[in-house]
Amino acid sequence: MKRNVIIIGVLLLSVHFSLYAEDGWRDLFNGKNLDGWVQLNGTAKYYAEDGVLVGETVPGSPNSFLCTKEKFGDFILEFDVMLEAAVNSGVQIRSESTKDYRNGRVHGYQVEIDPSIRRWTGGIYDEARRGWLYNLERNPKGKEAFLMGQWNHFRVEALGNSIRTWVNGVQCANLVDDMTPAGFIGLQVHNIGSKNTELAGKKIRWRNIRIMTTAPESHRLKQDPGVAVISYLDNQLTESEKAEGWKLLWDGKTTKGWRGAKLDHFPDKGWTISDGVLTVQASGGAESANGGDIITEKTYRNFILEVDFRITKGANSGIKYFVDPELNKGTGSAIGCEFQILDNKDHPDAKKGMKGNRTLASLYDLIPAKAATAQLQGYTFNGIGKWNRARIVVKGCHVEHWINNVKVVEYDRCGQMWKALVAYSKYKVWPHFGEAKEGHILLQDHGDKVSFRNIRILELNNCFDQ
Repeated sequence: MKRNVIIIGVLLLSVHFSLYAEDGWRDLFNGKNLDGWVQLNGTAKYYAEDGVLVGETVPGSPNSFLCTKEKFGDFILEFDVMLEAAVNSGVQIRSESTKDYRNGRVHGYQVEIDPSIRRWTGGIYDEARRGWLYNLERNPKGKEAFLMGQWNHFRVEALGNSIRTWVNGVQCANLVDDMTPAGFIGLQVHNIGSKNTELAGKKIRWRNIRIMTTAPESHRLKQDPGVAVISYLDNQLTESEKAEGWKLLWDGKTTKGWRGAKLDHFPDKGWTISDGVLTVQASGGAESANGGDIITEKTYRNFILEVDFRITKGANSGIKYFVDPELNKGTGSAIGCEFQILDNKDHPDAKKGMKGNRTLASLYDLIPAKAATAQLQGYTFNGIGKWNRARIVVKGCHVEHWINNVKVVEYDRCGQMWKALVAYSKYKVWPHFGEAKEGHILLQDHGDKVSFRNIRILELNNCFDQ
C-alpha cells in the first residue's frame, strides 16, 4: 500500500510540474552525449545510452564525478535516477574542484542517493568537507520515499542559504547553510574498493536532468511542516526558527545571560570569546579549577537545547542540565544531568564507569551513548578539531540525547527505575538527583580546551509535566 501511495505521488507530482511555465526550464543533458559535462577525480565510466546518462562502477577508482562545466547559484534542479544494485551515489550541487583544495578534490553539498539500511536518500552530505549536514534520522517519513530498482524523481531547491530536497514528492531535507553560494552540479559514482568484484560494472542511470535559474523562488514548493529545519548559520536564527520560538542562549559576542556556577558574575579568567566562538581554556585537566563552570542566568523546565562543540585531543567537558548550583559548595563541578563531551580515544575517563557510560554523548555515569544500529554509531562523531552538534530534548520525565542528528540516549528520569540507576552511580550522594522540575544549563570547565557556538534553546510548554 505504501509503495502504491508513493507511485501515485510521483504521478501527481509530474502533473504538477507540467503546469509550470516550461520556458523557465533548461535541460542539462541532451540525451545523446556528454556535451557540457566534464569528468573529475575518478575513472568510473560515464556515457549516454538510449536517452539516459549512465554511470558505471569500476574497481580501484576513487569517487568519480561527472560535472557541469557551468556553475549555478540559485536554482531548482530536477532529475530522475535508478540504481540497479545497492551502490551509493549522489548528486553534487554548488560544488567546487580547485588545485588549492586537496589537489582538485571535488567538494561541496551532495544530495545523497543511499540504498543502504540507513535509508538517507535525499539527505545532504558535505562531500570531502564537513560530512553529514542533514541525515534522515529526524525524518522517518523521508526514509520511505526512495524505491530501489525503479525510477525515482528528485527535486532540489537551492535558494540563498536554503537547500530543500524532495524524493518522489516526499520532502526529505530542509537545510540552512551558507558555506558555498554557487558551484557546479556533479553526478557521483561512488568508489567500490579495489577487490569488490560483485559491484563492478553496476550502473546508475539518470534522465530528465533539468534546471530552472530564472526566478526560481516563484516556483518553490510548500514545505512540509513536519520536516525539521536544520541550520548551520553561526550564532543566528532563521526566520522559521524564530517563528517556532527558538532563542539564542549565547549571542556570539558577549557574556550576557551567563555567569559562573559559583559566582554572581562571569569568570574573570579561563574563558575566551573570539570570532563567534566561546572557548574554555586548557588548564591541566582539573575539574572546575580554573575559570570554573558557567551556567545560564535563567532556569529551564521543558526544552530542546542545541549546542555545537569542538574538542581538542584528549579533552573532557560536558553540557549539564537541571543544574542546581547550590548543591555542591565545595571543589569540583556543579551538579546536574550531563551530556558528556569527551575524546573517547585519548581520555582515560572513557574506560571508567560502567559499560561505556562515560563516553561521548552519554548521560554521564548513568547511561552509555548507543545509536540504534551499529552502522549509525559510525556517524556520531565528526572528529577531533571538527564541529559536532549536541541536542538535548526534555519533555517532563522523558529525555533524549542526540549527537550530529543521531539519537544515542533515551531515558525516563522519574520512578523507581531511575532511582535504582542513580543508586549505582557517583550521584547517589545527592538526594533526588535528576528529578528537579527545572534548573540551569551549564558548560563545564574540566581543564581542557573545548569550544562552543550556536547555543540555542526552544522552550516547550509545561504540558509534559507529570
